[in-house]
This record gives sequence, C-alpha cells and structure tokens, in this order.
Amino acid sequence: MFPFLTKLRKSAARLFLTFGLMGLAAACTPTAGPGPVTGKGGAVTVALLVPSGSGNASDEALAVAMQNAARLAMADLGGVKIDLKVYSTSSTEAGAADAATRAVAEGAQIILGPLRSGESNAAAKAVAANGVNVLSFSNNPSIAGGNLFVLGTTFQSSANRLASYAARQGIGKVMIVHDKSASGEAGRVAIQSGIQRAGISAVGTGSYEFSQNGIVQAVPELAKTAKAGGAQAVFLTAESAGALPLVSQLLRDNGLNPAEVRFIGITRWDVPPQTAALPSLQGGWFALPDPGRMQQFQTRYAAAYGQPPLALSELAYDGMAAIGALAGRSNGGPIDAASLTQGAGFAGVAGVFRLRGDGTNERGLAVAQIQNNQVTVIDPAPNSFGGAGF
Repeated sequence: MFPFLTKLRKSAARLFLTFGLMGLAAACTPTAGPGPVTGKGGAVTVALLVPSGSGNASDEALAVAMQNAARLAMADLGGVKIDLKVYSTSSTEAGAADAATRAVAEGAQIILGPLRSGESNAAAKAVAANGVNVLSFSNNPSIAGGNLFVLGTTFQSSANRLASYAARQGIGKVMIVHDKSASGEAGRVAIQSGIQRAGISAVGTGSYEFSQNGIVQAVPELAKTAKAGGAQAVFLTAESAGALPLVSQLLRDNGLNPAEVRFIGITRWDVPPQTAALPSLQGGWFALPDPGRMQQFQTRYAAAYGQPPLALSELAYDGMAAIGALAGRSNGGPIDAASLTQGAGFAGVAGVFRLRGDGTNERGLAVAQIQNNQVTVIDPAPNSFGGAGF
C-alpha cells in the first residue's frame, strides 16, 4: 500500500519546497518607491500570482484551480468591487519577483500568492518599498514578516490545537518524535511550543535519519525513552506519504501499546485516504480544516467548474475572502497591515483564520481520530476566536 522508499523520496522533495529555503535572508534594504495607489472607481486591485508558465502539468492545473477559487470568492462578496489581475510566476523566484513588480506597476494594491516559500520571499522583497502586502499560499513561518503574510496552515496552528485538546483529555506527558530534516525540526519546535502553552511536559525528544535504515535503527531507543518516561502520547511530525507508516508501525512493534500511548500527528493523516487503514494509526489524532466548510466549498466549486477543486486552491478563496471583507471598508484604498491583522479574523472555506503581526496565522482546526479505518471528527473546529480550540 505504501512503497516506503519511493514515497520517502517524493516527500523529501515536497518538504524542501516548503522548508528548504528557511535560511533565506530577510528583505534587503529596498530603494524608495511609490506607495500603493487608490483603486479606480472604488475597486481594490488585487494581483493573483499563480504557478503557471513552468511547463509542469501539476503547477498549471493548480494555477487554474486557484484562479477559479479566487473568482468563486469574489462572487460571494456582494457589492464589494475587486479588480483581479492574474500573473504567472513560472514557478521560479525570479519569475515571482518580476510578476510582483509588474503587478504593482500596473496598480496592484495587494498581492495574493505566490505558492512556494522561495517565490513568496522574492515577491515580497520586490515590492516592499512600495508598501504592498503579499498574502502567500506558503505555510512556512520562517519567511513571514514585514509585508509578507502566510495563509497556509502552519505546524504551530496544528500543534497548538492538538496540545490544547490533549491537555483537556488528561494527557500530561508526551514524547516528541521527529525526522532530521528542516520540516522535522520545524515540527519539533512547533510541538514544544504547543505543549508548553498547554501545560504538558515532554518526557523526551527523539529523532531519526530521514531514511528507511535510519528509522529502523532509531525507533527502538525512541520507544524505550517514551516508556521509561511514562508518556501518555507520542507527537509525530512524519507525513503519511513519507516516514509515517514505518515510524508508527515500528513504535507499536517496540512496545508502545495503543491502549496506553496515543499517537498524535501534526500533519494531515486523511491524505491519502489509505492512511486511515494503517493498523498502527488506529486511535490516533490529527488536526484538519473544518470538514463541513471544506465540503461546501468542494460542492460549490464542482457545480461552478465541473470538477472538484485541487488541494491548496482553498487558500486562494480564503485570501480573496479576507481581502474582500476589508475592501468593503477601504473605499478603494490600500489594505494595510493593521487591517489584515484584525483580531476578529476572517471566515474562510477552510474555517476561521486570522493573520498575526509577525506574518504567521492562526487557523480554527478540527481534531479528528482514525478509528476502524475511518476518519471521524471528535472535536469540531471553532467558529470564532477565543475559548476552546485556541
């Protein structure tokens, strides 16, 4: 079901796209430039940067899906005026920087996209001097800040949600297990912050080399540490399409009884669907966007465009929804950081979310459990900020 080495290599490539550029320098000192202009006729001019032009079929398909989702959001804005202009990034940093520069020169007051962290960083730096904000589809918090905000669900949002729920269920001691990669390290940091916030203690933190042999060699000692510390749960950073099947199975094989030690994952365990059939994950918890809202979006998208939306296209809807909510008050003026970071947040098709002053975000997530080879929501996503779920 899960050819491990092939999946691991594919997962590593994806992880590099998101986290491999974490060491990028902050925006260099920009030259002075004109600020964002006021839109014509009271409309807010939005530039949508999509990953088309590279010749990659999956990027081209996602570019279309993001345009469709953004236009679907616009149709829900009532009388709010949006002038949407679409730009191709060719899935390169240079292409993203050029697209952002051209967009601002052509009147863009805010930029939605691009997709990946490197492209997003380049686009934001290119227009920083113009005072134009960029709402990236990336989930990499290391690029956030200044005029760059990330819309993707971060590890921190998932870790906070799961740790808070675990604490309410009486879990007070956990073990953190992560892979030795940029993504794994980012996940570890998020989990440590989340459990500290929830008042949970870490009885140990362990890692494994991101390879089949590395996992086989490391897991026995990791399981031993968890048992010795009395861990009631193990937080995992592994992906379903990567190390998760092998790591979870070997932890069980090395004595972590699922009746006593709960597995908790900060990545999506419902994708691919076959993950729910893994014996080692039965009873495990993970976080995901509000399933009810997502189902409504998928149904509406399919009705409008004749096919289901692609994953991540919902971020284009959410970004446009946030812009539209603010555009109604700006009277065609620029949408500034103070407006973007309003405490009440926004309602999106992936649930409620809000942007933080540091460029990261908080999302209202549901907690799901895998049981009898099925995914079931055991704690619904919150409908607003404050109270349970945050």
